[in-house]
Amino acid sequence: LFLFMFYTTSQLHWNWDTVTQLQTSYTNLTAERDQLQTSYTNLTAERDQLQTSYTNLTAERDQLQTSYASVTHQLQNQKDSQQGWTFFMTSVYFISTGGKSWSESRQDCRQRGADLVIINNREEQNFVEVLRRGQRAWIGLTDSETEGVWKWVDGSSLTTTFWRPSEPNSNAGDEDCVVFGEGSDPVKNWADYPCNDRFVGICKKSIFN
Repeated sequence: LFLFMFYTTSQLHWNWDTVTQLQTSYTNLTAERDQLQTSYTNLTAERDQLQTSYTNLTAERDQLQTSYASVTHQLQNQKDSQQGWTFFMTSVYFISTGGKSWSESRQDCRQRGADLVIINNREEQNFVEVLRRGQRAWIGLTDSETEGVWKWVDGSSLTTTFWRPSEPNSNAGDEDCVVFGEGSDPVKNWADYPCNDRFVGICKKSIFN
C-alpha cells in the first residue's frame, strides 16, 4: 500500500510539473505572440509612413520637374527672341529671309522646329499683320490635296477666314497656296497664289513644344 501511494503521489507530482511547464510555455508563447504582433503593427505603421513619405517626395519631384520645364521653356523663349523670333500669346513667330516657294518656306520653318503659321483668330490676324512689315508672306493654308477644300498644315479644316474680297479665285489657274498681305485691308488680306511663286514665309511654333 505504501508503495502504491508513493507511486501515485510521484505520478501526480510529475503530472503537475508537466502542467506547470506547459502553462509556462503557453504564457511565454502568448507573450512572444503579443510581442510579434506589436512588432508587426509597428512595422506596418513604419511602412505606411514610408509610403506617405515616398508619395510626398514623388509629388515634390513632379513639381520640381514641372518648374524645371517651365524655366527651360522661358530660357529657350529668351534665346529664340534674341535670334529673331517674336512672342505672341503661347507661340513664337519668325519671318524667313528671302523669297521661297510655299513648299520651300514650309521646309525652312520645319528646319527651325516650327511650321508655316496657322491663324486661329482676329487677334492673331492683327498680330501677323504687324509682324509682316508690309511684305506678302506665305501662311500654312493650302487646297493642294482637294481643290476648294482648304486645310491648314496640321491637317485641320479652315473655319475662321480673312480672305480678301473675291478671294480665293484661282485667278492664275493653279492657285493652291495662301499669301498673307494682299491689298490694303489689314484684316481681309488673304489671297490664293500659285505655290511656286516666291515670298517670305511666316513660321510659328508653340512655346510648349
